[in-house]
Amino acid sequence: MNLTLKIWRQKDRNTTGEFVTCQARNILPDMSFLEMLDVVNEDLTRSGHEPFAFDSDCREGICGTCSLVINGIPHGGQKGATACQLHMRHFRDGQTITVEPWRAKSFPVLRDLVVDRSAFDHIIASGGFVSVNTGGAPDGNALPVGKVDADQAMDAAACIGCGACVAACKNASAMLFVAAKVAHLGLLPQGQSERYQRVVKMVNMMDQEGFGACTATGSCEAVCPKEISLDFIAQLNRDYLVGCLKP
Repeated sequence: MNLTLKIWRQKDRNTTGEFVTCQARNILPDMSFLEMLDVVNEDLTRSGHEPFAFDSDCREGICGTCSLVINGIPHGGQKGATACQLHMRHFRDGQTITVEPWRAKSFPVLRDLVVDRSAFDHIIASGGFVSVNTGGAPDGNALPVGKVDADQAMDAAACIGCGACVAACKNASAMLFVAAKVAHLGLLPQGQSERYQRVVKMVNMMDQEGFGACTATGSCEAVCPKEISLDFIAQLNRDYLVGCLKP
């Protein structure tokens, strides 16, 4: 396969970026999208040009660092998959592909396709934990958890914090991310004592970090590689209301 790439090139967060056109040649259909970018960067390096900067780590759809908008869709639009799980067989030979970073005020571009997602870390640090001293590790069956709650908590915990929800949202809202992190703790017995304090702290930090408001368009759910449900946002709103009313 031979492809034409329009890739975002930006020196740093203080520099105005632009799209640069380059060629991807002799690409195998079974390559992942990131492997294709590796090939492009190797060609650029051999020709004396600077390679494009992009984030990656596990390349197994677990870490959430492969933050790329591909042809206008975060992670490329393959349902339930990250950019590293997107394979080149989903593109046509000769196709032009546009690659750019997440577009959100709270995710400033550091360089090329790399963005600063530390805003998510600040939200987690504000309350996304259980601080109750539980002593030694109890027996696994000592604290029963209902199957419905356990399944929902596991579904919420699947969030990998990639930021695709923010990149897809017209308001750059982080509600789906926050809702998932709040829910997987709030649904379990260990998280109950701080449940309502947690949601208020994390939502307030989300606002401080400059994320937009949620208008429930569903774009976040549509691009989430772990298919986190909008139902968690509804649960977050309920818990936030209770948290604000509690003394």
